[in-house]
Amino acid sequence: MTTSSSTTSIAKAHGRYIRGSVSKVRRVLDQIRGRTYRDALIMLEFMPYRSTGPITKVLRSAVANAEHNLGLDPASLVITSAIADMGPSMKRYRPRAQGRAFAIKKQTCHISIAVATLSES
Repeated sequence: MTTSSSTTSIAKAHGRYIRGSVSKVRRVLDQIRGRTYRDALIMLEFMPYRSTGPITKVLRSAVANAEHNLGLDPASLVITSAIADMGPSMKRYRPRAQGRAFAIKKQTCHISIAVATLSES
């Protein structure tokens, strides 16, 4: 089975072990998926969420990969895929009343962003 999409130029970038829960990262990724690179940067700059910092970093990395490795123009790039998967949780304990220990899970996530040119999306 052959497909003609093997020649499409898609650049990807991954951010691994980002501190923050998957659900909070996904609500930001849902807003920028399908947008142009320029629009996504403007949106991320003015969103009031802490996860926009690592997402911006991964997005800039994906665009740099497209520009350097594939020779694509950053102005013509669109976010084709933006995914957040769950990473490992760090287990910590907090002392509580009457000598009990309260478990705290410090969550991490993996962010993957793919960009392609307008004509291929």
